[in-house]
Amino acid sequence: MANNDSFKGYKGAALDLLKQWSAEVWSDVEIKTATGSYKGIILPRSETADPDHIVVKLRSGYNVGVAVNRVETVEIAGRKEAHYKIPEKEFPFDPKKPKVKLLGTGGTIASRLDYRTGAVIPAFSPGELYGSVPELADICNLETEKLYGVFSENMGPEQWIGTAQAIGKEIAKGVQGIVIGHGTDTMHHTAAVLSFMVQNSPVPIVMVGSQRSSDRPSSDAALNLMHSVKTAAESDIAEIMVCMFGPTSDVYGLLHRGTRVRKMHSSYRSTFRTIGDIPLAMVSRETITPLRKDYKQRRNDKNVIINTAFEERVGIVYYYPNMKPDIIDSMIDNNYKGIVIAGTGLGHVNKPLYPALKRAQKKNIAVYMTVQTLWGYVQMYVYDTGRDMMELGVVPTANMLPEVAYVKLGWALGQTDNLTEVRKIMLEPIAGEITEREPSNGYLIFQGGIPEVEEFISKYRK
Repeated sequence: MANNDSFKGYKGAALDLLKQWSAEVWSDVEIKTATGSYKGIILPRSETADPDHIVVKLRSGYNVGVAVNRVETVEIAGRKEAHYKIPEKEFPFDPKKPKVKLLGTGGTIASRLDYRTGAVIPAFSPGELYGSVPELADICNLETEKLYGVFSENMGPEQWIGTAQAIGKEIAKGVQGIVIGHGTDTMHHTAAVLSFMVQNSPVPIVMVGSQRSSDRPSSDAALNLMHSVKTAAESDIAEIMVCMFGPTSDVYGLLHRGTRVRKMHSSYRSTFRTIGDIPLAMVSRETITPLRKDYKQRRNDKNVIINTAFEERVGIVYYYPNMKPDIIDSMIDNNYKGIVIAGTGLGHVNKPLYPALKRAQKKNIAVYMTVQTLWGYVQMYVYDTGRDMMELGVVPTANMLPEVAYVKLGWALGQTDNLTEVRKIMLEPIAGEITEREPSNGYLIFQGGIPEVEEFISKYRK
């Protein structure tokens, strides 16, 4: 590996090739291969990257890896070293605009990637956010506070509790809305648990993230941030919501209820969907359009219920054919207080698990059933299997999503260890986590390739 930053992160064959053509990192080049040429800037690589590719940021803004063994020539046109310091401008104050607080927990919202280190550089102070997304100043007076700086997979009870408490403090100060920046992978878990820990909020509480970092041309960060801040500042919906792209195009965002939303695609910008219902509203840079009327409305008081009691010894298991009882037994042996099962179609597991479920019942462990289909209701009265399981203490949870049931059970057990009371808490809807019925348009999955579906999609494909 080179001893200086001229070939930062490159090694092996890739390093040899760059030295051969005197093409340093940040060189503006045209790399010709047998199948085409690539014009752009040679980017640094992570020290753990493979030695067989050169990474180029193309004129379009996208990055591409070029295999060393395909390169024929490298022509250098100049050098354009990138500087990834976030621009900062003083956020203007307007006494006529509402006050919004942005609480940060992590994620890539309004951030840039430092290609030299592979690290994400956050834009988080009001000045940095204004420098990155100046349109925010047209909406509100923005204040920010970094609560945590973790990847979303590292969010857990400690961070959930701290976030709920921070929300309570901000509402007591009189903010008109709250935005929570969060990584997208577990944002629906946090949205659900905050729906139980923060009740009766007088203002909108909007969770937001981005699927693609701000340095990418297709980034959703700025628009998601504008939509979420507009919702916090102006919306009449005073609930825990997730605000992300609606369609894949930059047309509008959707506001999803915190207990009925789920991340459904690993990379699409429109990854979040309301499950078993319809979203609360559409939001664009100009307007907020409610899609339903049964939401909790904004109020002028500062009254909010913050209840952060949470039992961490709760787990969720996904049933699969030939599942062995030792999985349930291990949770019993490790003193778990509650178990959520994502069962088959109507809420079933195989008979070999019955002894373990019986043992959990004798140990006073709360066991609740959801369905891994996501859409639809647990129906344990239809077959003997379901009835047998209910006799073993397994409680059906209607159409509660598995992750929502998991965090609600932890929250319920934080209130009481009386299983009768826990059952009452679990089955009484608090924030739309159980609905009386699913609307006819609450389950729509279009199967591509079918002529009538393709004809419909062609009318809206951008």
